[in-house]
Amino acid sequence: MEEYMNTGDRFEADINRRLIMNIFFKNSPLHDGAMIIVGDHIAAARCQLPMTNRTDIPAHYGMRHRAAIGLSEDTDADILVVSEETGDVSFVRGGEIHTVASMKELRELLNSVMNEEE
Repeated sequence: MEEYMNTGDRFEADINRRLIMNIFFKNSPLHDGAMIIVGDHIAAARCQLPMTNRTDIPAHYGMRHRAAIGLSEDTDADILVVSEETGDVSFVRGGEIHTVASMKELRELLNSVMNEEE
């Protein structure tokens, strides 16, 4: 992930709802690009991710989703993507994308991922 963190602005910050909201606020200088979280802290923001070369991605997924798929093809990272247009959340792992249907499902998914790392 170092390669991708180096494309943005690196910092060490605890994961915090208000900080994440400020980073992704439309006029924030850090809002355009990806945020990379390592363990329990925010490691970088405004990062550029690699695009997938796959041609079978449904048209309703935009560049943000294609970059998430590309990163998941290049690394073992788990990626959350929030659609700028709809606010829908997707989870990407190993080149596969899954739409998250509810906050309950998102919490369960994140808990499962975190438990895998222990």
